[in-house]
Amino acid sequence: MTDQAGTPAAARRNGAGAIGLDDTAKRIIEQLQQDGRRSYAAIGKAVGLSEAAVRQRVQRLLEAGVIQVVGVTDPMMLGFNRQAMIGVRCNGDLDRVADEVCDLDGVDYVVITAGSFDLLVEVVAEDDERLLEILNRVRAIPTVTATESFLYLKLRKQTYAWGTR
Repeated sequence: MTDQAGTPAAARRNGAGAIGLDDTAKRIIEQLQQDGRRSYAAIGKAVGLSEAAVRQRVQRLLEAGVIQVVGVTDPMMLGFNRQAMIGVRCNGDLDRVADEVCDLDGVDYVVITAGSFDLLVEVVAEDDERLLEILNRVRAIPTVTATESFLYLKLRKQTYAWGTR
């Protein structure tokens, strides 16, 4: 699938080629960042479009991979009592290692980085035992040379309303 600029969705997920958005699309995104359950009619009123036009634009943004509309939960309230960020150092193909880590159950965020770690991996687990299982699986990947775990003690801020550019 490609966007209006011809950029494949997979390339966008990998950070290649930002898609050009008009001011109306940006305003629709900002409305959804404030409240992902906001009705198309309410968004239309805020941005000056009909409900049907907003529905079509949101569908195109979803299909292009520009946005996702999801319910963000508090893992602690759902029985996931251990969260951690794992810094990973490795040799070789970072994309391959990142793909392997992405496939692990309990991993919810993987980013290739520059700096002292090659990857940052966020893990949500029921308990320390499950966290250790995931950590051992990451360490078992052949080109992983080191890991460092940062346990989350308390979530103070989490936001997805950074706007658009």
